[in-house]
Amino acid sequence: MLRLLLIGFLLSSAIEGVAQITITGQVTDSKGQALVGVTVTEKGTINGTFTDASGRFSLRVVKLPVTLAFSYIGFATTEKFITSPEAVAVVLQEATTELTGIEVVGSRAMNRSITESLVPIDYIDVSRISDEQGQMDVNQLLHYLAPSFNANRQSGADGSDHIDPATLRGLGPDQTLVLINGKRRHQSSLINIYGTRGRGNTGTDLNAIPVSAIDHIEILRDGASAQYGSDAIAGVINVVLKRNTNEFTGNIGGSLNRAKYRFDDKTFDGPSLLLGANQGWDLGKNGGFVNVTTEYLFRGHTNRANTLDIFPNSPDVRNQFGQAQTSDFAVMVNSEVPVSDQATVYSFGGFNFRTTDAYAFTRSPESERNVLSIYPNGFDPIISSKITDRALTVGIKGMVGKWKADLSNTYGSNRFHFYGKNTVNASLEGASPTQFDDGGTFFAVNTSSLAFTRYFDHIIKGLNVAYGLDYRIENYQIFAGEEASWKTYGPVIFRIDSVFDEYGVFVGLDTIYRPGGAQGFPGFRPDNEVNQYRTNIAGYVDVEVRLTDALIASAAARMENYSDFGNTLNGKLALRYALGKALALRGSVSTGFRAPSLAQIYYNQIFTNVQSGVIFDALIANNVSPVTRALGIPALKEEKATNASLGLVLNPTGGLSATIDGYWVRVRDRIVLTGNFDNSDPVIGPILDELNVVAAQFFTNAVNTTNIGVDVIVNYARYWSDNRVNIALAGNFNQLTIDSIYTNELLAGKEDSYFGPREQQFLIYSAPPIKMNLTLGYGFRQWDAELRINHWGKVEFVDYSGNYYTWQPKQTIDLSLGYDLSRNIRLSLGAVNLTNVYPKATSETVDAETGYDPYETETGGAWDAVQMGFDGTLLFAKLGLRF
Repeated sequence: MLRLLLIGFLLSSAIEGVAQITITGQVTDSKGQALVGVTVTEKGTINGTFTDASGRFSLRVVKLPVTLAFSYIGFATTEKFITSPEAVAVVLQEATTELTGIEVVGSRAMNRSITESLVPIDYIDVSRISDEQGQMDVNQLLHYLAPSFNANRQSGADGSDHIDPATLRGLGPDQTLVLINGKRRHQSSLINIYGTRGRGNTGTDLNAIPVSAIDHIEILRDGASAQYGSDAIAGVINVVLKRNTNEFTGNIGGSLNRAKYRFDDKTFDGPSLLLGANQGWDLGKNGGFVNVTTEYLFRGHTNRANTLDIFPNSPDVRNQFGQAQTSDFAVMVNSEVPVSDQATVYSFGGFNFRTTDAYAFTRSPESERNVLSIYPNGFDPIISSKITDRALTVGIKGMVGKWKADLSNTYGSNRFHFYGKNTVNASLEGASPTQFDDGGTFFAVNTSSLAFTRYFDHIIKGLNVAYGLDYRIENYQIFAGEEASWKTYGPVIFRIDSVFDEYGVFVGLDTIYRPGGAQGFPGFRPDNEVNQYRTNIAGYVDVEVRLTDALIASAAARMENYSDFGNTLNGKLALRYALGKALALRGSVSTGFRAPSLAQIYYNQIFTNVQSGVIFDALIANNVSPVTRALGIPALKEEKATNASLGLVLNPTGGLSATIDGYWVRVRDRIVLTGNFDNSDPVIGPILDELNVVAAQFFTNAVNTTNIGVDVIVNYARYWSDNRVNIALAGNFNQLTIDSIYTNELLAGKEDSYFGPREQQFLIYSAPPIKMNLTLGYGFRQWDAELRINHWGKVEFVDYSGNYYTWQPKQTIDLSLGYDLSRNIRLSLGAVNLTNVYPKATSETVDAETGYDPYETETGGAWDAVQMGFDGTLLFAKLGLRF
């Protein structure tokens, strides 16, 4: 690697000697104000610079003519064809959706940029920074860059090992809406069930979107159901795809985890490989384009089992504990073609195929779940999957009279197919296969939209009016696996034990039977199969007005009708008042909702159990089953939310900005997955026995919560000569409380089973109370370095014995070094969690020096799936290519 750096240094030095032509200039906005930190790049290369405090820049090139690209947050990217070294004056125009095609989430106004947002929006320039970060997928990239966003990698959590549950502002994975180019993205068909954050929720798989296809991501940190509809209680994540042309960009990346807590000879594990390519072409001479991305991402297993050195008194619970192995192949296309002076046809969409292998809990040799003739030493079942995502949007936009119109149709689907590997159906004993088709789930949504927008510059100081209609069809399916994946053949007796009382007196025999179905993940049965549809129609009005030069106000209302639960009406008001050029206040109040997902209504899975030689079923009962009706559980209804926020925007000097935004979110009727109710209960037992069910759990509207928090973001940038300094401080502080848990009369007094302390803590600590990072960056010519210090706040859980235990606050350090090997190639090296810090839990019943007993964690490993992760140091290298 040192040899590679030396070669690159000599090569770049040689290029510097050739690059004798210097281009200078100044960049301002439409009002003549100098813009600090504008990115100036020579198109088709990585050669670039930034504007200084006076908006001026100086860039050396090899030859003329060249095309320079000028980009800045909140402004439309501008290209200039330079034929001489004379000083160039560049004026950047504010970016709005209608004028430039760049989607600015949170407003439909035509006359306003992201810099004047009435609500907090994070702008993450993925196309620029992804080459510099160790994270290679969207979830982990946002997890480290946006403190209000959390994505936990799971282990031993069935399907959630395959699709990371992600949250915004500590709310549920399904309470954040995801858009691509401003259009609704489909959710995953997976519902998080077992031992995971976001339990009982569905969510959108952001990792199905290739990083190489993304220009930037906007995170709207405010309730937006009145503007965008269901799911936008916590906010909106808008992914904006690349649209550059006549330029190739590529990414080659690799990483390894340092395996600190391993006894074998392997020092590193969890290898990853990223191969990404993006190319754009002009279509015609009127601004048409097509941009195509292909990407392959492989991530290997990590193993953090065998931890007797840190838990000397605890035997191993799992032989394999760590991140799953995944392999993604993705294609994404973004295009526009003007068909007249007044209309443009556009289309974008993609395909992602993922295979995943995740280890389940270890089956010991002597267990009734093992077959010694097949696995004499026991085995580690592998839950495997094939996950397919498809999405396509087609639309036409243009002028209809004096109104801008946008007619579009978006289709998206997710198919999650489970398989079992390295496993058995113990009831088949030696005749059992070791691989199974377990069946799976499917979700599809089709959204048709018609939107109109018009800006009236002669009304007050400017009035923008938008209105539109959406019509959506959703489909959810469960399809069965092969018979051996779910069936119990028998009953088959495994062992008969003698039972003695506490005085050693024989009291009887206990017969242990072999369980049926594939170990690790029993397949879906034909009885579980569903194929359900629903429709939704919505209409909205969105008005924004500049009342004075300093005051902007907006109001929105949205009415929706769902075919399964009826109507909902929501509204929003927002204000922004500028107290001068350097200070502004902003705030909003809104109501919101989230419709129960079809998965929450219809998901069901039956597990087989044997008692006294009789086969019984234990199940997750869907919302329309006889079990839920017999227990008095009503039909699921929408979650309702009330949001309020108040913020401060500071721009005291060139290069320095700060935002402080407080928020309050109250959610009523949150949908949760209950604990188990079994037939030993004197009240519920007879009902379950009558239905031939041993135990049941179900989804229900049961919890009211309040979330209070503050987001703080401070940025400072300075550019002079060949030097550049960037400092950023970002933090999220939040506190979620459970206001009430309510049941019906039949279940009164059974709140611990209904939604007990363990489930409550998982909900409360979906995000740590404090998450902060401080980033220090410095660059000089071809070199740059970035140091990031992360603070992960404490989280508190409840173990299986009912004891509270706390994962203590921790700090980790990330470091990256970058070097331009040539005008077209950039090398980045670095480490995430440089000092190899691991979580540590303490409890009143556990020694603080040794941490927590892995028998009591949710994962069965030495650590829970806390936000800082449990894989230790990640070393990475990346090559960024631009031609």
